[in-house]
Amino acid sequence: MSNSFNYGTDRLTVGICLDLARKKRRGVIGADAAKHIGASQKAVQEIVHKQIPVYGINTGFGPLCDTHISEADTALLQSNILKSHSVGVGKPTPKEIAKLMLITKVQALAQGYSGVRMEILERIIWHIDNDLIPVVPEKGSVGASGDLAPLAHLFLPLIGLGEIWVMENKVPASTVLKSINIPPLELGPKEGLALINGTQFILAFAVKAVERLGNALEIADLSGAMSLEGLMGSSKPFDPRLHQLRPYKGNIHVAQNLFTLLDKSEIRNSHVDCDRVQDPYSLRCMPQVHGASRNAWLHLKELTEIELNSVTDNPIIFDADDTISGGNFHGQPLAMALDYAAVAAAELGNIADRRCYLMSEGRYGLPKLLVPNAGLNSGLMIPQYTTAALVTENKTLCFPASADSVPTSLGQEDHVSMGSISSRKLHMVLENIEFIQAIELLYASQAIDFRRPLKSTPVIEACHSLIREHVPFIDHDRVFADDINQIHGLLTSGAFLSKAHETAISHQLNLFNNDEFGIY
Repeated sequence: MSNSFNYGTDRLTVGICLDLARKKRRGVIGADAAKHIGASQKAVQEIVHKQIPVYGINTGFGPLCDTHISEADTALLQSNILKSHSVGVGKPTPKEIAKLMLITKVQALAQGYSGVRMEILERIIWHIDNDLIPVVPEKGSVGASGDLAPLAHLFLPLIGLGEIWVMENKVPASTVLKSINIPPLELGPKEGLALINGTQFILAFAVKAVERLGNALEIADLSGAMSLEGLMGSSKPFDPRLHQLRPYKGNIHVAQNLFTLLDKSEIRNSHVDCDRVQDPYSLRCMPQVHGASRNAWLHLKELTEIELNSVTDNPIIFDADDTISGGNFHGQPLAMALDYAAVAAAELGNIADRRCYLMSEGRYGLPKLLVPNAGLNSGLMIPQYTTAALVTENKTLCFPASADSVPTSLGQEDHVSMGSISSRKLHMVLENIEFIQAIELLYASQAIDFRRPLKSTPVIEACHSLIREHVPFIDHDRVFADDINQIHGLLTSGAFLSKAHETAISHQLNLFNNDEFGIY
């Protein structure tokens, strides 16, 4: 795997984008991209000199598109648009999201259809390489014409305005630039418009969501398998032959994962000839439910990677005599997929909550509320209240923001995507899912302990042992929030999945091993 990436010419994937943000790769602009960038910028200069009327180069913006701007004022027009469009409010966007915005903007501009100078791109790359990331408020974009407000804030530091993260502190960009003797830039024709037109706010959240939802899907299969073992459920519904008769990619993948996770389990083999005919749906239908969410994830990944390699500003410059003022900045393609992904994520929580409830009922040989002395001890009664609350909160967050539109810009921009809200809302759902999954693992680990001395399979035993290193067996009431937070930390740090993957590799198991469900 190469440690360098050529902006504008190499294909950007979710995994590569995250590597660039985490300094595992370095992005550069090669000779081919530089040639296209130079030609596009030259075309813009010719448009200005010949006074060819082109939107945003020598005209006003939005409803002012018919207002002519003189050649002398074209540069001032571009700095004005950064200032006037910096109207974001709310908490700062996470620093990694803002960095992903910079990376995805460079990829779009470096393709050579936007008319910006190499100097602009080099300065953005300088911010990325030195981890000097602008402060971007999270609210204010309607997702067309592009993510105007957040992108305006993102690029204020280019002209010496706005704020930059220095460690965990917000510092005026002018102070940061002055301290290292870096002068602010003066924007040329079209450059301000090219910087703020685009879907990079929505896209950055989508990139992070592909990773985060992908992790949640793997955890769902692991926690579901552990719950099934604790409940002494059947693995027959995961037989590959069944799923070839209804061959959705996600369903087949989940069934294979579960079949592999449970194969040769002592716990499973101990009740092969029991008189239980069927398990509840939350166990039996995991391939269909988790699989449907996998299918939604595949769709989100596909569209995200198309967007990662697209040009989404406006107008598009083919040459001085061939420009198109279109709508590539409109966020609807991603907005709808992000709303769909929120439903997919929420369903992982719905079914996990049902499994928690099953384990607390006192059925299938488990003690009521999963403690030896229920009565004096409430045991695991109340954590399921938390899953119920989070599941219901997620339902309220699943209303599709992309189903709404409020006209803006005096009616010129009369249909907008609201994709920025779709993208932020999806991460609220995912945050809740991560806590629901932590609670399910608390229940499942406790249930498995009641099946001793029987053992499960290597991966499930390794995951159980990891949890027990941080959360001991529950034999009396304690502050369960501490246990939930411990397991939550294992999930969000990646330690839980790393343990599962390492164990699968060491035992030569074909688990989660499908390139189609990867991010590179």
